[in-house]
Amino acid sequence: MTDDKRKRRGAGRVTLDTVARHAGVSAITVSRYFNQPEQVSPERRERIAAAVAELGYVPNLVAGGLASARGKIVGMVIPNISGPIFANTIQGFSDTLSRHGYQVLLASSYFSEEQEESAVRAFLGWAPAALVLTSHFHSAATEKMIAEADIPLIETWDYRPERSPVQIGFSHHQVGVTATRYLHGKGYQRIAFVQNSAAGDFSALERRDGYAATMNELGLEPQVFAPQADLAPFEAGKQAMQALMASEKRPQAIIFANDNLAAGGLLAGQRAGLRIPQDCAVVGFGDYPFAEMLMPSLTTIKPPALEIGVLAATRVLESLGEEPVERLNLLQCRLIERESA
Repeated sequence: MTDDKRKRRGAGRVTLDTVARHAGVSAITVSRYFNQPEQVSPERRERIAAAVAELGYVPNLVAGGLASARGKIVGMVIPNISGPIFANTIQGFSDTLSRHGYQVLLASSYFSEEQEESAVRAFLGWAPAALVLTSHFHSAATEKMIAEADIPLIETWDYRPERSPVQIGFSHHQVGVTATRYLHGKGYQRIAFVQNSAAGDFSALERRDGYAATMNELGLEPQVFAPQADLAPFEAGKQAMQALMASEKRPQAIIFANDNLAAGGLLAGQRAGLRIPQDCAVVGFGDYPFAEMLMPSLTTIKPPALEIGVLAATRVLESLGEEPVERLNLLQCRLIERESA
């Protein structure tokens, strides 16, 4: 590209100074509008917002982040962006931060420690204001990076008091205990557990362990089914229901690792002529939007997804404001009793 072309391309570029002149304020005030909006009067914010919209100004966030050594972006890594179970967490987190001028940089690990490691490395390269991860299952390299990162760090959807990052979540082991004791309390003795087909979902394995420990405490034999790895959730649930119903020790009730699996199992059972819950009760985890719409409606355990997102954002803001931060935040799941169990 020639020098003349470079000059022509940059000649009409809208700068921060251009916005300031258009809005009738100083360049410092415009900068403060983007970085500390609460310190700009409502009247000036309106004028600057109008100028930004009219001129089509886009702030150079990279330069601003480098200048302040800490940007207005917060990194968040979750297992599955498309999964309905995390939607409320993402929304609550983003809504809370955006009211304070922060934006969320989101990545999905797809339950892969390697992909999470790659996302964390990329995020830290952008000098984020804070970093939020899901659970405590990380690669050794990720553990090293987060130990050396000089920014607020939060682990969500889990609760490990022995770990140093801020903990916001619940005990997956207890979820397995709760589901098993609920079914046993309704008179079921032969209770099975179906694992997630997604490789790397270690939190689901903790729910399985809670189920197995409770079965042993009750003097009952655990029965765990592992679907084919990486099978689509509905297909995995179907495979599990068919296999368990054909087994010699046919269960009276099944706990599925999540609602997608449970829905696949419930529908497959109905197609095979099973009456749910008379022939086999079904319990899920997640309280996905469709859970109440199934026939019969799905009994499930509802995690505090929205509360996790809002609280994580709140703890980030407290950390950045140098306020005292509550490191341990134990939340509770809730069993939603419906027709399937």
